[in-house]
Amino acid sequence: MNTKRNISIIGGAGHVGFPLGLIFSSKGFNVSLIDKDKKNINKINNGEVPFLEENSKKLLVTMLKKKKIYATDKIDEISKSKYIIICIGTPITSKLNPNLKPFINFFHQLKNKINKNQIIIIRSSVYPGICEKIYKIIEKKCKNLSYCPERIVQGKSITELPKLPQLVSGKSKKAIIESGKLFKKICKKIIFTEIIEAELVKLFSNAYRYINFSISNQFYMICQSQNLNFFKIRNIMREGYMRNANIPESGFTAGPCLLKDTMQLSSFYNHRFKLGHAAMSVNEGIPEFIITKLEKKFNLKKKTVGVLGLTFKAETDDIRDSLAIKLVKLLRIKKIKTLQSDEFYKNDINISKNDLIRRCDIIILATPHKAYKKLKIKKNKTVIDIWGLIENK
Repeated sequence: MNTKRNISIIGGAGHVGFPLGLIFSSKGFNVSLIDKDKKNINKINNGEVPFLEENSKKLLVTMLKKKKIYATDKIDEISKSKYIIICIGTPITSKLNPNLKPFINFFHQLKNKINKNQIIIIRSSVYPGICEKIYKIIEKKCKNLSYCPERIVQGKSITELPKLPQLVSGKSKKAIIESGKLFKKICKKIIFTEIIEAELVKLFSNAYRYINFSISNQFYMICQSQNLNFFKIRNIMREGYMRNANIPESGFTAGPCLLKDTMQLSSFYNHRFKLGHAAMSVNEGIPEFIITKLEKKFNLKKKTVGVLGLTFKAETDDIRDSLAIKLVKLLRIKKIKTLQSDEFYKNDINISKNDLIRRCDIIILATPHKAYKKLKIKKNKTVIDIWGLIENK
């Protein structure tokens, strides 16, 4: 069998692997999406996008009709592929240390299924130095290990991937050349670098963003403590003053990547990453800050609180590591009557946004979905809008 045009993506039904597979299939590659999630596998094979991903539905249906892509839970499918791309999670422990064991164990299993001619590409965000450990595990079976970290914004991968430069590093000349050729099929620019540099580029990038968000969140807290309008002050800071042009929005800074990668970097630096830990204290403390401020003003046991938006960011259905969910849990732990709503994440507890606005005394905008921007909310309602989104408060 000719495997030159074949790609297997392990973790292929997830937020990183699925859009990557779609784009490669659109460039003529035969792609197998390998995953443990049978629900998502069935959805993909039936032409259903398993989560919100812009511009993916039509592309998926087209690629399925052309038989360029399919999903499976059978990892032995990798024997048919020249390229094996790894997009599996790299979580941290409850003590905020990298949980390396599952990732390493996976490669102990994988080494028995690969051969010397294949190109193994790690796409996951990893703890610095882990690729060297992985190489030692698989080198007797295959020396062609590459590290090419993803750097997309979740939900916009189809649009972003062709525009972003791709980082390529590897343990062998063949791995570097072949991985470069592969990613050049889907993007305009390749940046070749060393593995340790690529590992740190990814972690530095996410930590940088996480810290920047914490600055705005701390400014928001300072303004709230003095009953001042942070959004007005921020706009004045930006106006005509380019040094402040990139000050980010305040808001719930959460999700499966930014905090995790900041803590991976901290662990790499022997937990001396003071900026990272300070950012975590600020960002993770926003839900408690909001509740405490409300408790000083109201007897919340006599109020109904509504949380608008549950996902970790706008225009997605993903609630992984969502601070909005944390906020809801904290309110209910305190036995405060709490209602919830979201535009994209659905469950049996949610109510409509209009019903929530009607029934609640206090409304907290937890996720800045576009649908909330022009909400009509009566003046007798208390609105907590950490994002500065709602125009008609």
